Order: sequence, then C-alpha cells, then structure tokens
Amino acid sequence: MKKIFIAGSTGSIGRQALEVIRKDPQKFKVVALSANSSSEILIEQAREFLPEVVLIKEQSAYEQVKQALKSLCEVTLDQNILDELCARSDLILNAVVGFAGLPVTIAALKKNKQLALANKESLISAGELVKSLLSFSNQILPVDSEHCAIFQCLKNEDKKDVSKLVITSSGGPFRGYKKEELKRVSVDQALSHPTWKMGPKITIDSSTLMNKGLEIIEAHFLFSVNYDAIDVVIHPESIVHSLVCFTDGVSLAQLSKPDMRAPISYALYYPNRSHVSFGSLDFSMAFNLRFEPPDKDVFNALDLAYYAGALGGCAPTWLNAANEVAVEAFLNSQINWLDIMRVVEYTLNHYQKCSQEALNAILDADLEARTIARQILNKLSA
Repeated sequence: MKKIFIAGSTGSIGRQALEVIRKDPQKFKVVALSANSSSEILIEQAREFLPEVVLIKEQSAYEQVKQALKSLCEVTLDQNILDELCARSDLILNAVVGFAGLPVTIAALKKNKQLALANKESLISAGELVKSLLSFSNQILPVDSEHCAIFQCLKNEDKKDVSKLVITSSGGPFRGYKKEELKRVSVDQALSHPTWKMGPKITIDSSTLMNKGLEIIEAHFLFSVNYDAIDVVIHPESIVHSLVCFTDGVSLAQLSKPDMRAPISYALYYPNRSHVSFGSLDFSMAFNLRFEPPDKDVFNALDLAYYAGALGGCAPTWLNAANEVAVEAFLNSQINWLDIMRVVEYTLNHYQKCSQEALNAILDADLEARTIARQILNKLSA
C-alpha cells in the first residue's frame, strides 16, 4: 500500500486526487493532508480518509479543524512538520497553488521522496535549486497534463534524439479576441474556461496564456531542453496534451479527454498504470483535432516567459511573483484584464540579476518582485 501525503488537498487537484484514491482504496493510504484555510472541506476529507496528521496553515481555521477531528487524527499549525510528513510518505502530491508550494517541494526532495508535482511555481521560481536537490531519476512526476504527456512520450526515448517539445493550449476563453475586445472582459468571463475545470488562479492564467508561459519554463527545467526547442500551439479540443518531435521527423503525442484525474492517476500509480480509466477516447466516433499558432501580439505572456527564461537566474522568479500579484488584483477587480500582463512586463523591466541556487536569494527575489509589482499596480489602479 502506497502512503500518500497530499499538500493542498482542498484545491481542485487535491480533491481530484482523492477521487482517484477513493476508486482504489486498497492501493493507497493517505497519511497526511494539508490546506490553507478551507476548514470544512478539510474536515470532511479527514473524516473519510483518516490521515495520521492534518496540517492547516491559517490560525483562524485551526480551532475549528482541531475540535472536529480531535478524536481522529493529529491536527497542527506547525509548518515545520513538513519534513516529518514527507518522511512518513512514499509519495508527496504537491497541489498547493503558487509560490507557497515551494517548501513542500523542497521538503519532499530533501527526504529523497517521489514528488508528484502539480505546483509548477516551484520549478518556475526555484528551478536551479530544485534540480540540485534531485537524488534519483524521475524523482519528480509532473502532474500538469502537458508535462505528464511529454514525460510519457519520452519514457522510452533517448533525449538526444529530441528536436522539439510542443506544448498544447486550448487558447482559453478569449481565443480569437482582439485587444480592443479584451479591455472590457469581466472576471466571470475570464473564469469561464472552455474545456478545463480548474481553480481561479490557473484559470485566469489560462485566459492570459501565462499558464503556457510558465509551462515553457517548467519544461525547460523538467526535461533539460533549451527554450528555443520548446513551442506552444493552440489546440482548442484539448485532446492532444502535448507532443515530442524527434530528429527523424517522427512526433509522439499523448491523447485523452481533458480530465486532470488522468495525469494525477499516472503519478499516483507510477511506475505502473491504473486499471481505472479517466478521459478515454472513443475512436469509433468522428472528431476533429485542430492546431494553430498563438496570437502573440494579443497574448504577450508567452514572449514575457521566453524573455524571463533567456535572462535566467531569478528572472522566472520575478515573472511568477509579478503574475501572482497581478492575477490576485484582477480577481479582486482592482485592475482590468489587459493590466495583468502590464504589471508583469513593467516588473520584469526592474529585474536585477541574481541566482536561483540558494533559497534565501529566491525568497528575497520573490519579495522584491512582489513589492515592485504592487507599486506598479497602485499606479495602474489609481
């Protein structure tokens, strides 16, 4: 029985991971759950899966969770327990949203544990540090549908034969829009994704294509591929989850319906596969697969990501920090949709070179970028 620690269990990925585990309870034991502040969902999860430890971040939610679960498991606020929770586990699923997920990634890798990584920001903000902590091959199992697809396509291939990685994008809710139209889009419109059901932050990132920008950087660190060998294409059906092109002209792709339980399942069962199907396609039915280039004039997040990647060092850390600040401001109706990338671009213009090799430097870079992003935000919203 594989022992699992789910960090960020009350979010979209965490909840879907528990759905996968629920279908095969003899295969997995949930030893720990963690959440930020969603006390009621966390209590319900703990009552069903009976973990040994529940970690809650917000003091305001702690007493409610502790009182509800006092006879069932240990409930703690102590974030320093991450090392212990990782030590108790065979696999850690990091489903925390944003930069806040970095401590989970570091703790898992330092304990030489298998890490199922849905928290792409760990690699964007601290890719060099994260790579330095790897202790065995395939220690990180990517849970992004795109990187899970690439991982599967590369499984039995020699990486020296790779000519290009192609990351697919649905195009989000604003595919085909012009800049003039985007001046007036609402938060609700941006949260209406055409094919995927996700949390608010990643859904907004999908609307700006910043999720693809972050995935470019993530792919660079995960697969050790140069940025000029990573492309993004728009694929509205979200059936081809990414492709790998090889030097002999052959391309391999992974296909399934858009269902995040598929990459989650792949990571939880690795190196085997589940016998429970998620997202299977019926090839006896006709369907179309369309591909088109992204409109980089309208969606400049891709160029900003390539730029940050080319700068290297903590530039991706700055990119991620500025984007998190801007997305939060948009969700709170402080700025309009077009201002999200303005905040990111203007913040990157202030970047001062530093290295991602030390945690303190990364934390300082993240803080500095957020400070500058908020200053820019105040000017835009004044």
